[in-house]
Parts: sequence; structure tokens; C-alpha cells
Amino acid sequence: MDVQAMQEQLANIKILKDERLSKYTYTKTGGPCDALVFPTTTEQIQQVVRYANDRAIDWMVLGNASNLIVSDKGIAGIVMILSEMNAITVNDCNITAQAGALLADVCQQALASDLTGLEFACGIPGSVGGAVYMDAGAYGGEICDVFKEATILLADGTLQTMTKDQMQFSYRHSILQIEKGIVIDATFALAKGNHELIKAKMDELTYLRQSKQPLEYPSCGSVFKRPKGHYTGPLIIEAGLQGYQIGGAQVSTKHAGFIVNVGGATATDYVNLIHHIQKVVKEKFDVQLEPEVRIIGRK
Repeated sequence: MDVQAMQEQLANIKILKDERLSKYTYTKTGGPCDALVFPTTTEQIQQVVRYANDRAIDWMVLGNASNLIVSDKGIAGIVMILSEMNAITVNDCNITAQAGALLADVCQQALASDLTGLEFACGIPGSVGGAVYMDAGAYGGEICDVFKEATILLADGTLQTMTKDQMQFSYRHSILQIEKGIVIDATFALAKGNHELIKAKMDELTYLRQSKQPLEYPSCGSVFKRPKGHYTGPLIIEAGLQGYQIGGAQVSTKHAGFIVNVGGATATDYVNLIHHIQKVVKEKFDVQLEPEVRIIGRK
């Protein structure tokens, strides 16, 4: 694609050509994309989508890239990062946050406003857009538990407010994984609570996360969905795979549900290790592990 022509058409928007996505992913892996775009307003996102649609160019949004693996060959077309769109507002017991806001920051705003309901999410490293896209969850809570509505930019560039029912949430799933769309902002319905109790719960969950998860290494978060009737980490341990390594990608010795980059890992290392884990666990226990992490980009 002609990135120079695109920049001329969209002169008010920051666009980087052939930018390596490893700079933006939690795994520190991923090849280049044709055009990396940083919109700062809803109107700019619409401009980019219309530009792409008019020319049959593929486009997508990269959230905080905390639960995905980008191919070493990169991504064709246009990739948008919405990190500049990160406003958070409070209205009574509702918090509305733009897609690029970090979920952790929304939780801190809830704490500052004495609002309860989002404590479970205080350690989730993703953005609001990504959290809504995959119904992110932790410690018994999920985004759908507090979700009220979201402004969604549809594939044709038009805007729609979608309710919880319309989002069709289920475990690590939303309608946006089937019908293409971009979260612009989301509103969460919380309840008035006791500041000290909210803080105590967040502190407890933060401690649990820091003590049990390998935060000292780059990773893509929890790699697999929890299989029915089982827990992923123990299955991987019982399969003898904790510490198993392909290239620079290693099954974490701290938490077997994570794959960490212990140095120089590629996306291919990650994908090969995921496939190996799936194969061994299936052979040993007849359990099919399904990735929670998204694997995207050129094959």
C-alpha cells in the first residue's frame, strides 16, 4: 500500500510506515505493519476506516497488546493504536472510559470515587477496548459483570451504542470477535462502596498477582482458556512441561499457565510452544487446550 499517499490524505494523523510491532506488544515480539496509525479522536478513526474501506485495505486495532501474539511477518494493511484516546469520566455510579484507557487506571478512578465492582480488574494489564473485546476477567469477575454499554464503530464507519445483551458476552468472547468493530468507549455500572474495603481488596489481588504471576518477564498473559473440569496450570505441570522452552519462549517456572520471553524469543517460538503444549496435554489427558491469547498477522 502507498503509505505516503495515505499520509497526504490523512495529514492530521500520525502514521508510521513499516513500524515493527515488537515495540508495542507485551511479548516484545512481532514484525512490521504496513501503516501504524495513532488516531486521537473518533472522527480520525472514522477517517482511517473510510480511507481503508474505499481502497479495500485491511484494518484492525491493536489494544494494549497484552494478550496477543503478532506474527514475525507482521500485519498487512493498517493497524491503529488508540493509546491517545484514554479519557475517564465519572457520573454518579457510572464510569465511562475511552478505548485506549488502561483498565488499571479505570480501577484506580473507581477507587478514588469510592465505587465498587471493578476490584477484580485492578491487575489486568489490558486497555478498555481490549477488555471489552474479549470480556476480560480475573479472580472470579468479568467485564460483563459491570458492563452497561459501549460506543462501537462498525465496519462501515458508522457509530452504534451497544448494550450488554447486544455484545453477546461469554467466557473471553464478545460479538466483536465475529462482527468487525472498534470499541470507542465503554460505560461500567458500579455501586457506592467503602473506600478502605475497596482498597483492601485491590491490594489483596495485586499481591496475589505479583506473587503468583511471572511479571518480571515479557509475556502474553494467560495463554489458554480454562478447560471445563480442569485448571490449565496443573495440567501443564502434570504433563511435565513447566520450564519447557523453545527458542526464547519458556513455560513459566512461576506459573505454568504463562509463556514468558526469557530472551530473544520470536512469535514463532511462542506459537510452536503453544502447539507443543496442546499436543502433549491432549495425548496425556485427552484435554484440548484452547488458546485465550490471540495469534494475529501474516502466516
